[in-house]
Amino acid sequence: MTMAPSEKGTAPKPEDAVPEGYVRLTIDGEEVIAPKGELLIRTAERLGTVIPRFCDHPLLDPAGACRQCLVEVEMGGRPMPKPQASCTMTVADGMVVKTQVTSPVADKAQHGVMELLLINHPLDCPICDKGGECPLQNQAMTNGRAESRFYDTKRTFPKPLPISTQVLLDRERCVQCQRCTRFSAQIAGDPFIELLERGADQQIGTAETADVLDMASRTSSGQPFQSYFSGNTIQICPVGALTSALYRFRARPFDLVSSPSVCEHCSSGCAERTDFRRGQVMRKLAGNDPDVNEEWLCDKGRFAFRYAGAADRIRRPLVRDASGALRESSWTEAMRAAAAGLAKARDSRGVGVLAGGRLTLEDAYAYAKFARIALHTNDIDFRARAHSDEELSFLAARVVGAEGVTFASLEHAPTVLCVAFEPEDEAPIVFLRLRKAARKRGAKIVHLGQWTTPSVRKTFGELLACAPGGEPAALAGLASHAPDLDAALAQDGAVILVGERAAEVPGLFSAVHELAARTGARVAWIPRRAGERGALEAGAVPTLLPGGRPVTDAAARAEIESAWGASLPAEPGRDTSAIVEALAGGSLSGVVIGGVDPDDLPDPELARRALDQAEFVVSIEMRPSGVTERADVVLPIAPDVEKAGSYVNWEGRRRSFDTTIENTGALPDCRVLDTLAVEMEADLFTQTAAAAYGDFARLPAYGPRPAFEPVSANGAASGVRLATWRQLLDNGSMQDEEPHLAGTARRVVARVSEAAARELGETVTVFTDRGAITVPVEVADLPEGVVWLPANSGDSRVRAKLGAGHGTVVSIEAGGER
Repeated sequence: MTMAPSEKGTAPKPEDAVPEGYVRLTIDGEEVIAPKGELLIRTAERLGTVIPRFCDHPLLDPAGACRQCLVEVEMGGRPMPKPQASCTMTVADGMVVKTQVTSPVADKAQHGVMELLLINHPLDCPICDKGGECPLQNQAMTNGRAESRFYDTKRTFPKPLPISTQVLLDRERCVQCQRCTRFSAQIAGDPFIELLERGADQQIGTAETADVLDMASRTSSGQPFQSYFSGNTIQICPVGALTSALYRFRARPFDLVSSPSVCEHCSSGCAERTDFRRGQVMRKLAGNDPDVNEEWLCDKGRFAFRYAGAADRIRRPLVRDASGALRESSWTEAMRAAAAGLAKARDSRGVGVLAGGRLTLEDAYAYAKFARIALHTNDIDFRARAHSDEELSFLAARVVGAEGVTFASLEHAPTVLCVAFEPEDEAPIVFLRLRKAARKRGAKIVHLGQWTTPSVRKTFGELLACAPGGEPAALAGLASHAPDLDAALAQDGAVILVGERAAEVPGLFSAVHELAARTGARVAWIPRRAGERGALEAGAVPTLLPGGRPVTDAAARAEIESAWGASLPAEPGRDTSAIVEALAGGSLSGVVIGGVDPDDLPDPELARRALDQAEFVVSIEMRPSGVTERADVVLPIAPDVEKAGSYVNWEGRRRSFDTTIENTGALPDCRVLDTLAVEMEADLFTQTAAAAYGDFARLPAYGPRPAFEPVSANGAASGVRLATWRQLLDNGSMQDEEPHLAGTARRVVARVSEAAARELGETVTVFTDRGAITVPVEVADLPEGVVWLPANSGDSRVRAKLGAGHGTVVSIEAGGER
């Protein structure tokens, strides 16, 4: 039977019909259509043909350095005279390619290159850290000769050579693939690791390496390798040339058990792989997640994991006895003591809850539910840092439940304005995306701040300079003093990134809100700690219930009461500062504190007085702190590697992880709080992370958001003003067990203007009526009357010593005069 034309479907396209922007070529006899500009090696991969390579990496610019990926290429019916590197050649219409699968010439060329690479490579695979997961090993088997024809003496070097305190170099293993040099220069913006010498003497190194080799005049950077991302060079090295000082000779890949995990150190929620052996974490590697961290990880996320095995870790509950000393006890005794003390304090003048910003979503939800059901209070806050009512109103109106700004949208944004946010220190993976957006797509990155920081330089950014406290006025006046930026923010896809430091500047969140409303730019809030966005969503704040429901909204409150089967307090609670003040003043009787360091709070001195004044203190903590030494009951909890849960990253994306090391006996916060609530005759149903999330997810969706309540700016105060934020590598308790990591922390200095530096000399003392900090001086392009200090690095502990924060008026004088 003959079909009618309409029944035959769409007629096939002619043989030469190729979609616009694509080309037709042949690879190993198979015809393929590929997008213009695609590398041959990628096109072959899509066909299932893996061409061996060392220098090629999908996230790095092509180099053609190792020559291992040679293939035969024919153009216009004429073969090219020599095999070509498929990692640098792009596809072309009519191209005919033969890989090692069909071409003896390509196969022989690849065998020859492999033989050349192995001439000087040492045969130390059994002791090499890369042994068992080494691309060179694998490709020597598949694309190498069975026997070596090289009988001369191999090249040798002294080893290992320290590139930094974290990265060690075995130069004789290097195959000059240039992955490390390209990553440092292109991705991280830290071009300190380079190729030195030429020919048979070529090797990688730094200025410090060159000094060791008496080759300082032959290196171009003149700087030591100091980078927040140096560990990535170890992971992408295709041989064992770059190794980790922490991991070196500690294990072999076949000894390890691997588990996917999520980084606990900042709000990016990076994918990781945790490798452990005999119940101990050996290393962490970056996971491959194109939507979040691609294949990169900052050094803090990679190396700062030994805190979980610290010698001073609290592993059993502690109860204060009649003599006033803390002693170990059973869980049953500790829970009963905590429940009795909290019940008494609750029925007296009440109990507050300081949850902290390190919590998983499930743990934060347990704290929020425990406060309302067991303690009958809205006095709960996760913000263990400087904060404000304005910030909380902004978060309720614009952040909780919001979606839209993602890592991908940052990469494609035409303009990004960073407000009170230092990307490289506070969210390193965000920094990498901003640098990528500027480098690859020409995005305009503008930083509202005080000086040209590394983040400004490395994102090819512009500095919109202002004094601390002057940020609201700077944003309000953009239309007049920076009309080009104002117009750029009105472009489709423009983004404003605001950091947690904005809470220290009255009126800054209001100015961001007004700017976004006027220009149409999207806004993203990027806190520093991993658990803050999840704690906000879970309702661990004094004015919001889970899901962003206002405490004062009767209908919203009724939804939660119905789901929880309990009545809830209707009045907004106290925030962190108010809880501390109430404890110090005797208005609150007790407090539950989860992982909070008093030195992080706005007034550490007041916080310690408040803990001393409190009638009953329960600390839910992992290691000794200023809270545990004042607590009546200390309940130990599990670190991330010993529990399951999820973080909500700054995008609003849930990042779940499972237990890595099991059967340790450690309990997550949600389980501890659930058991404690049972002792207080309340049910949380948060025995496990899965149960806690299930209980949270069953809550009905909440639609409308409360309106933002703007606050007027105070303006910059008179006098010398302090600019400050925490650097990525500092005195944080989750880093202090890793000396190799500490070795690459940035130098502790006070930055001042050039004129101020001439008056002050080589050191400066910054002081208030609380105390003083004396550090070396470094010149920066700061406004006059401004001094910058790292908030918690070395002796520069701004909160603890000065009782100060960003925008505080301080005094300065030449060092040593006080």
